[in-house]
Amino acid sequence: METNEAKKRIEELRDILNKANYDYYVMDNPTITDQEFDKYLRELENLENEFPEYDSATSPTKKVGGQVIDRFKKVRHKIPMLSLPDVFDMTEIEDFNTRIIKEDVKPVYVCEYKIDGLSVSLHYEKGHLIFAATRGDGITGEDITHNVKTIKSVPLTINKPIDIEVRGEIYMPKKVLAELNEKRKMDNLPLLQNVRNAAAGSIRQLDSKIAAERKLDTWIYHLPNPEDYGINTHEEALQFMSELGFKVNTKANRVVSGIKEMEAYIKETTEKRATLPYEIDGIVIKVNSLSSQSKLGFTSKYPKWAIAYKFPAEEVLTTLRDIVFTVGRTGRITPNAVLDPVIVMGSTVKRATLHNEDYVLMKDLKIGDVVSIRKAGDVIPEVVEAKLERRNGTEKDFEMITNCPICGSVLEHKKDQVDHYCMNPSCPARKSEALIHFCSRKAMNIDGLGIEIMEDFFNLGFVTQIPDIYHLKAHKKDLIELEGYGNKSVDNLLAAIEDSKSNSLERLLFGLGISGIGDKTALLLVKIFKNVDNLMNASYDDFKNIKDIGPTLAENLYNFFHEPEHLALLKKLKELGVNMNYLGENERHHDLISGKRFVLTGTLSFTDRDALSELLTSYGGATSSSVSKKTDVVIVGENPGSKFEKARELNIEIWDEEKIKSIVDTL
Repeated sequence: METNEAKKRIEELRDILNKANYDYYVMDNPTITDQEFDKYLRELENLENEFPEYDSATSPTKKVGGQVIDRFKKVRHKIPMLSLPDVFDMTEIEDFNTRIIKEDVKPVYVCEYKIDGLSVSLHYEKGHLIFAATRGDGITGEDITHNVKTIKSVPLTINKPIDIEVRGEIYMPKKVLAELNEKRKMDNLPLLQNVRNAAAGSIRQLDSKIAAERKLDTWIYHLPNPEDYGINTHEEALQFMSELGFKVNTKANRVVSGIKEMEAYIKETTEKRATLPYEIDGIVIKVNSLSSQSKLGFTSKYPKWAIAYKFPAEEVLTTLRDIVFTVGRTGRITPNAVLDPVIVMGSTVKRATLHNEDYVLMKDLKIGDVVSIRKAGDVIPEVVEAKLERRNGTEKDFEMITNCPICGSVLEHKKDQVDHYCMNPSCPARKSEALIHFCSRKAMNIDGLGIEIMEDFFNLGFVTQIPDIYHLKAHKKDLIELEGYGNKSVDNLLAAIEDSKSNSLERLLFGLGISGIGDKTALLLVKIFKNVDNLMNASYDDFKNIKDIGPTLAENLYNFFHEPEHLALLKKLKELGVNMNYLGENERHHDLISGKRFVLTGTLSFTDRDALSELLTSYGGATSSSVSKKTDVVIVGENPGSKFEKARELNIEIWDEEKIKSIVDTL
């Protein structure tokens, strides 16, 4: 693969994975399957290893997916809450076992149920619960103490007056979901589709009374710092937490040796899964010995000593009644399957995305086909295949449209791309999607202007372009008269709109929807240019010379800030009082760090590698997962592995733990 082609694909994959992480962890609404996510992640990891010059500390390969929801107080985890790598069959489990054996570790594991719920961290001081937090993005979570205190299985005081943090899963029992939906049905309220979304929605209620009514429960399964309590194995840690008064799934957990016992546990669990009073979506497998865990260490995102086996997705049959097309904010056309409603793993599926023309043709789908549907990862519906043997000759061939379904413009389809685009900037669908994007959480973060409300306002003519958002107060009387609105809700909405004017520039830049500019790139740009005027005055070369900005993005940026329509928009927003300056911290400088590329290997005693990577980045350094000739410094901890040897071979500068600690202590 050519260098420019690789850079373009890396950027595409990062955008796909960042969106998938946001949809799954923040919105509780996954938009791609676990298998797709795993495929894209592996492809990105391989490309970053092959082309280390495009490695980035903000890549999805470096961080746990997810984001903090702003309406809750933010809590920083002293020890990051990492996720686990997913595997989907016995072959991948065997590969994991082989890697463990190669590290000279005895293959003794603890197998546990993977509970379908919401991760939680519980903190106690002198035996008393002081706060509880969600995982969030792994580094920063949400303070949900007021709701967690309503969960009966969470002890407010434990059996020893000690300081401790434990982690586990908040979930909703199947019976509770059924009872709740029965009541909601009688009250003519929308039904909750599955236990995970029900638990996540319940724990994110501002009113703890609602959470209390939902009868949530917990299983506790992780002690982040067991060595502080003289514990030697994960099995001992589970028992210790149980003795303290936490709800630990001791009856389900099992210590196993090797593949055969592991496979037997998975088979047994799969058979009893449907009879359990709670939902599980897989099996977690962890190395039992804590010293072995320490020896195996971590990647930047996962522990190397644990995996999560995901159950195969359940498939059901239904009929593909039609294929309809939608238009995104960039003009991208997406075909969507219209299905006879069918229940898949507890929720009703009526539609599924078909992604693009190539996807439909590859699967040879025809309107009228009997198709199999599954919820891969137990969440997202997808069309698996057409049942060719069920065809009777009445099916209609799929035809890709040539004109926009909304404005009628001729679609553009470039040879090197799979997607078709409506290029009409005045297309109502593109305008509506652009407005929704502008108000979204990563952009201007206007609470109350979600998808449905924005679509209503657009259709009513209240908001047809971005500046209209800041003129909504002129329609206050009309808004109050709309069904479902009142003085308080309208006042809250108008206050949120007013508050958004004071956002730092990176949110506005991302919200403007410049092609290829994600939230991380927007932050990179505003740190350099500081304000909108500097962006307007920048040349193509000014953009292109920025690290991680290629020719395509440079051209997009230059064209955007020289289009009269866009300049007029920015002028209007400035006149309306929208901030045009970067308000964050300026990048700090250190002679030994700034401008250098680092690789971290081994275990550090004074900090973890994620925290150190974040610190180096804040001082203008860059971190990479692999050693190459472009690496400036390799930081070596205990048990460094092959990266240390490669650094010596390439005569790259090596810092031991003592040196990096002495530098960090001066920052």
